[in-house]
Parts: sequence; C-alpha cells; structure tokens
Amino acid sequence: MSATSAAEAPRRGFLGHPRGLSTLFFTELWERFSYYGMKAILAYYLYYSVSEGGLGVDKGAALSLVAIYGSSVYMSGVAGGWLADRVLGSQRAVLHGGVLIMLGHVALAVPIGLAGVYLGLVLIVLGTGLLKPNVSNIVGDLYGEHDPRRDAGFSIFYTGVNLGAFIAPLVCGFLGQQVNWHLGFGAAAVGMAFGLVQYQVGRKHLGEASDRPANPLPDADRARVLGRITAVSLGVVAVLGVLIATGLLSGEGVVNLLSVVSVVLPVVYFTVMMRSPRTTPVERTRLVAYIPLFIAAVIFWLLYEQAATVIAAFADTSVRNSIFGIEFPPSFFQSINPVMIIVFAPLFALLWMRLGTRQPATPRKFSGGLLFVGLSFLVAMAASQAGGPDDEVSPLWLVLVFFVMTCGELLLSPVGLSVTTKLAPRAFAAQTMGLFFLSSAAGQGIGAQVVKLYSDDAAVAYFGILGAVAMGLGVLLLVFSPKIRELMRGVD
Repeated sequence: MSATSAAEAPRRGFLGHPRGLSTLFFTELWERFSYYGMKAILAYYLYYSVSEGGLGVDKGAALSLVAIYGSSVYMSGVAGGWLADRVLGSQRAVLHGGVLIMLGHVALAVPIGLAGVYLGLVLIVLGTGLLKPNVSNIVGDLYGEHDPRRDAGFSIFYTGVNLGAFIAPLVCGFLGQQVNWHLGFGAAAVGMAFGLVQYQVGRKHLGEASDRPANPLPDADRARVLGRITAVSLGVVAVLGVLIATGLLSGEGVVNLLSVVSVVLPVVYFTVMMRSPRTTPVERTRLVAYIPLFIAAVIFWLLYEQAATVIAAFADTSVRNSIFGIEFPPSFFQSINPVMIIVFAPLFALLWMRLGTRQPATPRKFSGGLLFVGLSFLVAMAASQAGGPDDEVSPLWLVLVFFVMTCGELLLSPVGLSVTTKLAPRAFAAQTMGLFFLSSAAGQGIGAQVVKLYSDDAAVAYFGILGAVAMGLGVLLLVFSPKIRELMRGVD
C-alpha cells in the first residue's frame, strides 16, 4: 500500500469494483496495444531481407535483440518505481511514461533504418519503466489490504491488457507485413496517444490513490540526489557510446552485458530491501517468502516471452499461415494468447470470487503456472516433430500451444501482480512492483542467450528440454508451498 489510502479513491462503479479501475483498464489496454503491436512485427522487420522491406539482420541476432529489448523494458521498471515512490507519485509517472512510449513508436515509424529502431526502443524502454509498474501499483491502491475483490480486480485489469494485445497484432501486423512496416509502427504510436487522452480524462476517478510519493525525498536532498542520478546516467550512456563507436563493445556485447545485469539487478534489489531499516521484521519475512515466487516467475517468463521470438520464428517457417484457404501474416498468431486471456480471465476471476478463502494458496497457483508453461513447450516439441523441412504443420498446433500457455499465465501473472502489492514493504510499494517486473526482465535476459540455440533443425530438443525443466521446477515449488505460505505471514 502507498502512503495514500485506498479509501480515498471512489469505491464502486465498474463491475462492482472501484470506478478508477475503468480508467486504468483502458489506459493499460492502449499501452499494451502499442507495445504488442510493435513487438509482433519487430523481429520480422529486423531479419526479413532488404528486398522484403526489412533490415536484413541475422535471424539469431534479431531474436536476441527482441528478447533483450523486452528485458530492458522491465529492468527500467525499477527506476520508474523509485521515481514514483520518491519524486513523482504513481499517477504522474504513468502520464510521463506514456508520452515517452508514444515518442518511441513515432521514432520507429520514421524510415531511418537501425537508427530509428535504436532510438525508438530506448524511448519505449524508458517510458514503459515509468508506466508499467506504476499503473499496476495504482490498481492495488484502489483496494484495502484485506479487500476480497483484489485478485478479481487484477484479473479484470489483466483482461484489458490482453484486449489491447489481441487487437494489436491484427492491426499493426496487417499494416506492417501487408502494407508497410512503418505504418505498423505508426499505428502503435496512435494507440498510445489514445491511451494518454483516456487517462487524463478519467484520472479524476482515481482520487488520491498513489497520487503522492510513498516515501518522498526531503526537499533539502531532492536537487542533490536527482543531480547525481542524472550525472551518473549520462556518464554511463557516454561510456557505452564511446565503447560502441570505437568497436570495443559490439552489439552482441551489449546484449550479453544487459543479460548479466538483468540477473544481478533483482539480487541487488532484494538485498537493499531486506537490509533497509524501513523494512519491518514482518515485511522482511514476507520478502523471504517472495524469493521462490520470484524465481518461479523468472522461469515462467523465460518460456512465455519466447512467443515473440522463437515461437514467432517457428510460426514463420514451420506453421501453415492459412485457414480455409485464406492466408494471413505470421504476426497474427500473436493474437491467439490474448484472445484466450479475454475469454478465460473473467472465468478465473469468477472462480477466485466463488472459492473465496477456499481458493488455492498463491504458491500453488505459481506452481500451476510453471507446470502449464512447461507443458506448452512440450506441445511445441510435438508440433515440431509433426512437420518437416517442406511440410508446414497445421496452425491448430499453435492454438494448442497458446491455450496451454494461457492457463499457466492466468495462474501466475495476475496473481503475481496481486501478491506483490500484498507482500511489498510499505516504504517500497511501487519499487516492489518494479521488482516483480524484474522477473520478466531476468527471464528475457536469460532468454536473450537461450534463443541463440534455436534453429529449425534443433526445435525438438530445444522445446523438449525447456519444457521439462519448467515442469520439474513446478513440482518442486508445489512440494515447498506449505513452507512458503507460512513465511507469508497471513497473506494468501
């Protein structure tokens, strides 16, 4: 919970939930439209040949770049959470982040090659770092600590996320692959602009929830601290720029560096919060319980986020992209998962509401998430065995892959958002939400190295090994669930 009370936001008005949930639902819908619309075509734009309108980047390098971009997006959430907790408040952080995201998509829409890609990705990384953890933090702040509607509220919110993710590949994918790549990126920019307008119009419904910093910097220290942060950030950028310009650090070297940072950063952040005098003994115990859940989330996202890299490449080369004789761009496959979320998330939300206190504990839900995502990769393994070099498999194989993956996502992702708001130390409210998104950063950072191992010839071993590892860890988490729940100190 942040410094402002959930009671200060309007309590009802949107499907039995606080009216502000509607504002955040549509803000996240349009932000995710822009994010997933761009991501659905980014890998193809990078590795398609110049004659096809792409940039002709090596496929392995392109997949690795997309993965490390996704990792960087979520790493930036730590800085965004800190700025919200100490300087801006979550509501203003969301606004500023949305503006940066929109500008990033505008840069991608300008046909200036890799320069536009790099500039656009940097702006989107910075903007998403401000917006993503903080919009979720505001959702949590709309509810009291023991409000039974909280998990259901996050599931409804998650439906908005996936409604945007469903529409995005259809619009941006069609425009990008069938008309012009830059029109696809431009559509993503327009989507974020819609989200910003909607957020400003509906912001009044949020009341004072997360409006002020939870742990503001003292006025006397603000200029000094922000000045140092700015100087260090500019220094790091300058050093990296010189190393890249002189050839001492290659593009692959940057990817490798960010992969290491994605793993080290959450370790450092856990250590800082555990040792902070502002973390109470009970909060410290809850953080210990959060560690195995975090690791489970890392493994989940390692597999799940390959939908836009390895699975997208598999769809491009090994899956028939036509139904009833009607062909469609491979990017359309990216809409399967979100449409399933739209269908099944309300059912999961209803299930949790009906079960009430009888629903499975959070560690057991996380275990289910790992088991299902692992199973989805075993299905992909079967699909890769069903076809051949000149024999594309039925698109129903990918429908099944995404269906199984969706079941795992609904057991882990919205539940993870909810439990993070409940286990977060009060002084690190928004920053802990940023920490949850670091699980995706670490998963994709590791994935940036793992996806280099994929090829059409190695697909069976690739999908099989990763799927088996995830399912094994899911069983292990299930065994230790009672101990983890005990450490959560009353949080379900």
